[in-house]
Amino acid sequence: MDWLTPNQTEAELLLSAPEGSVRTFEDARDAALRLRGWGPRGVIVKLGELGCYVSCPDADGPVEGFHVNAVDTTAAGDTFNGALTVALAEGKPILEAAKFANAAAAISVTRAGAQSSIPSREEAEEFLRTSY
Repeated sequence: MDWLTPNQTEAELLLSAPEGSVRTFEDARDAALRLRGWGPRGVIVKLGELGCYVSCPDADGPVEGFHVNAVDTTAAGDTFNGALTVALAEGKPILEAAKFANAAAAISVTRAGAQSSIPSREEAEEFLRTSY
């Protein structure tokens, strides 16, 4: 399946929506549905610490994020997309894959830098085990 994974600001820009118009899960749902109308079968709108909103044929709903002490958001989106791709490639259901991606991104924002902030798989899995 093809995926489009914009963050809030990117979704607003793509939709020519006013700045600040994609801030809640409801806003993200509306944006995801509009974006799906453009062709991608799956859209995940990333909402920072709130989590993300998943919209695809197999699932439609919010995936809660994690509240952490953010130091640097550099590479959080890339970390999310990488973790999501790994989980999907392993056959995980989309909502489980999105939760894993949220966890990896949450860890990444607690560290400075780009590549140096990306957690290992083991760190992300441990974070998930201890955060729920």
